[in-house]
Amino acid sequence: MSATVVTGAASRKQPLRKRWVYIQGDGDAAAKLSRAASLPLIVAELLCARGVLTEAEVTRFLQPQLSDLHDPYRMSGMRAAVPRVQQAIERKEPVLIYGDYDVDGTTATVLLKTAIEMLGGEVRFHVPHRLKEGYGMRDEVLETAAAEGVRLVISVDTGIRAFAAARAAEALGLDLIVTDHHLPEMDPVTGSNIPRALAVLNPNQPDCTYPCKHLCGAGVAFKLAQALLEAHDAERARAKIVPSFLKILAIATVADAVPLLGENRTFVALGLDGLRRPVNAGLRELMKAANLDPGQKKLTPVDIAFRIAPRINAAGRMDIASDVVELFTTRQPQRAQELAEKLERLNTDRRDTEAGIRTQIEERLNDAAFEHARCIVMDGEGWHRGIVGILASRVVDQTGKPALVITHELGDGGSAAQMTAHGSGRSIPGFHLLNAIESCHDLFTRFGGHAHAVGFSLPSSSVAELRERLEAYALANLSEDALGSTLTIHAHLPLDRITPALFTWLRRMEPCGMGNEEPVFVAQNVRVASAPRFIKDKHVRLQFAQGPRAITFPAIGWHWAERVQSMNIVQDSIVHLAYKLRENDHPEFGGLELEIADMQTAH
Repeated sequence: MSATVVTGAASRKQPLRKRWVYIQGDGDAAAKLSRAASLPLIVAELLCARGVLTEAEVTRFLQPQLSDLHDPYRMSGMRAAVPRVQQAIERKEPVLIYGDYDVDGTTATVLLKTAIEMLGGEVRFHVPHRLKEGYGMRDEVLETAAAEGVRLVISVDTGIRAFAAARAAEALGLDLIVTDHHLPEMDPVTGSNIPRALAVLNPNQPDCTYPCKHLCGAGVAFKLAQALLEAHDAERARAKIVPSFLKILAIATVADAVPLLGENRTFVALGLDGLRRPVNAGLRELMKAANLDPGQKKLTPVDIAFRIAPRINAAGRMDIASDVVELFTTRQPQRAQELAEKLERLNTDRRDTEAGIRTQIEERLNDAAFEHARCIVMDGEGWHRGIVGILASRVVDQTGKPALVITHELGDGGSAAQMTAHGSGRSIPGFHLLNAIESCHDLFTRFGGHAHAVGFSLPSSSVAELRERLEAYALANLSEDALGSTLTIHAHLPLDRITPALFTWLRRMEPCGMGNEEPVFVAQNVRVASAPRFIKDKHVRLQFAQGPRAITFPAIGWHWAERVQSMNIVQDSIVHLAYKLRENDHPEFGGLELEIADMQTAH
């Protein structure tokens, strides 16, 4: 699969014009799959682009089943991990689960804690404080656990790079099981790329043949829970317990933005279906706080990503992430309500805090230095450390450039000379952000991440040099043509080829998300069949017509009013239209309609 790029000049003063990236599939493979599986050709093209190439794979993709889950023992380390956990349960040894403060880490803690306790085990957990402890395992937490009689520690969503902590655990006489999904790196002390532990569960570790390499942290923890539960009572686990776990796992899988393909697709498809009937008191109250009524509509990954996940993440960003674990494990409805309401307040605080800082950032982006920069490094004093990652994403969305957002905080000494800078970065396609900051590794006291996102700390006095060196790196490694926002076009679909039957097929490709994006189609030389009708000065309704029979479809453009006016789009204008297919269920004027993804005037 390859991509063809259509470029267009981007201006930050107006909404960014997107570069259309056309996915070029294998036409012969799609035609073969269309015949073998009796699919519309365009559906076969979309499936082939997602790596679905055989009739059996089509069935698994379009009809996910619980039986599609892989055997947990296909994951390296599982045969060592399961007996040790069973031993702890039998001996009533307290087990410490060491988690993380985001959605993935807290839900992973919930899943494994619940499974071990269902089997009669005693579980304690530690979710680090984002600001006071930061990411990863700390020696002092392990020391406290050992002093309190813990002999088994299980990390979730962390640990694959915890070489020093693993050595500390060994010295304390603790057995360590690492469950993680992050990419390994080499230990500079031993040269090994996995930490010394009783067992390491990570599909990305060397020599692990587990089929799904893109599990989130909660997904890896779930596989350990699945193995434990099925070893105890396979029939009950498969019939009742594992399906109930998929509700929480679906939230983690969507929130962590891992590809919704393979086993992840099964997790989310079955989990979303289960969320229509939530039993867990915390889930019910969280959905209520988010104004989601699963009895009225089936939840989608969009609901999770934009309404459920931010409320869970708010705990770790603004306060104590352990509240999330309590929310999902309490059996007291009143306590669940209190905790859900607390997360709602924290999320409101997060939005308000973010809005205030965004105003400052947007004003400063008008400065010539930022307007002409290839890589943006924006810093401010006293900005909330828990939201700098969100702010970096906003800057990337607004500018189409890689961006780092940094906050300065007073050190323990309290003097300006001892200020420390903490930051997060987000990138654009084609610019490996971790490689970029590694080119300045000598400036940091701590850094890590991957191609698209990084986190780091450094002395405040070094930020100016960081900005200069990253700009020089970007000038050498990031072409001007690569700047700006992109829109992936999945297929050409003229309007006169749209049918209700095709829309039904497209609905079967849901749930959509990372790796299985909702298809964006393009129709060339489309006529605007009616004058634009503006809604609240923000949105616009249009009619588009195409083909010899002038097939006409209504369209909605969210936040497109200004763009339509600036492009001087009127009745009978001819445009190239990028769109998503929708169904309006209004009883009077419902039916198929288009949602505008982008437009270009046809010249």
